[in-house]
Amino acid sequence: MLINADFTQRAAVAANDYNWVASPQSGVERVMLDRVGGERARATSIVRYSAGSSFAPHQHPGGEEVLVLSGTFVDDDDSYPAGLYLRNPPGSSHAPSSPEGTVIFVKLWQMSADEQVKVRIDTRRPDAWQQESGREVCLLHASESEAVCLVRLPAGALLFDTPVENSELLVLAGSLVEAGRHYEAGSWLRFPSGEHPKLYTATEGCTIYFRRGRLIGLSSKALP
Repeated sequence: MLINADFTQRAAVAANDYNWVASPQSGVERVMLDRVGGERARATSIVRYSAGSSFAPHQHPGGEEVLVLSGTFVDDDDSYPAGLYLRNPPGSSHAPSSPEGTVIFVKLWQMSADEQVKVRIDTRRPDAWQQESGREVCLLHASESEAVCLVRLPAGALLFDTPVENSELLVLAGSLVEAGRHYEAGSWLRFPSGEHPKLYTATEGCTIYFRRGRLIGLSSKALP
């Protein structure tokens, strides 16, 4: 399966264009933002668990990254409310569930093979945020090949003042505007290196998930 699989091109899925697709697990649906592969795929998705839904224990050979958007996500014996960020390294396993229902942003098979540490960050904590050049930043992950953070921007701010480097974002609150088009909360955009998007925050400001770095695991042939 190939969805937004040409990483040399811009890709965008607006919040009002979501196409919810049932997963193999009853009660779990997903919006496929980009995907290379079948059920074992390099994938970026919005996933929605109905109350009481769960997955059987399974492994993530390529790692899993999760940002809880609403409700409560249960990863084995721990519960994570909205605002929690998780990185489960390559080779990890779990049996996720949600007794009350949840919506999460998920990235699969996009970690370096040498990642070994399980990460849990509560982005609701004030001390998780730092001021940087007129915006607030919550660092989630940084390596030689990748940087992941949340960013809060004031009203009317220009998001990028230089061309980007293999970047993607998910609008978490507020909205972004480009050439008259509004990207509301839930909208996802991905940009190839060298593009210079002219994205501004709307009057209410904006909070985004932002990832920059080299793309990992692009070939479905690399997936088992």
